[in-house]
Amino acid sequence: MKQIIDVDNWKRKEHYGFFKDFQEPFFGITANVECSKAYAYARDNQLSFFLYYMYQSLKAVNAIEEFRHRIEGDEVVCYDRIHASTTALNADGMFAFAFLSFAGRFEDFYSYGQKEITKVKAISGMNMNEDNARRDVVHYSTIPWISFTSLTQERNFAIPDSIPKISFGKYFKEGSRMLLPVSVHVHHGLMDGFHVGQYFEMFQQFLDSNNM
Repeated sequence: MKQIIDVDNWKRKEHYGFFKDFQEPFFGITANVECSKAYAYARDNQLSFFLYYMYQSLKAVNAIEEFRHRIEGDEVVCYDRIHASTTALNADGMFAFAFLSFAGRFEDFYSYGQKEITKVKAISGMNMNEDNARRDVVHYSTIPWISFTSLTQERNFAIPDSIPKISFGKYFKEGSRMLLPVSVHVHHGLMDGFHVGQYFEMFQQFLDSNNM
C-alpha cells in the first residue's frame, strides 16, 4: 500500500523541487556500526548473521518515513512497508538478486530469507524477476570481502531512480569491538543527512538491543 504525498503542501516542497531534476541527486554516507552484541547473539543462537542484521536494518528503514518515500512519475508516494532487494552469491560464484519480504515477526522474515537465499545459491544467472522492479524496496548489497571506508554506486541516469541503496562490508575487530561498515546512498530530494543519521542511530540501537 502507498499514499500520494501532496507536494504543494509538503514540508520538503522546496528541497524536492531543488534536487529532483539533478542528473545525480543521490548523496552517500559511509560509517561503521558496532555489531559486537548482534554478532554474539546470532552466533549463540545459530542464526545467519547476515539475515539477522538485515532484519534490524529493515526495521530501522521502516521506522523512518523518509526512507519509505519514492518518486513515481510526477508524484511522490509513501509506502506502508519497505522490503529488501539484495544481492547474494549464486551457483556460479557471481551475484544474483534475492527478494527478502519484511515481516513484522523476525521468525517469519528469517524463514522466508533462508529459503530465498538457498534458492539463489542453487541457480545460475541474475534471477531477474518482477520483484527486482519493485519500488517498495531498498537496494541492498553485501561485500563481505572488504572492510570498505567508502563506496560508490552504479547508476543508469537514463532511468529515474529514487530507491535508497544500502551496502554492508566485511565486519572486523577493533580492540574489543566488532564493527560493520555500512554505506547509504539516498535521493536528496526525499531526505537529508539528518535522516541518514537517524537510520544509523536506530540501526545501532536495534543491533545493541537484540530486539526482534
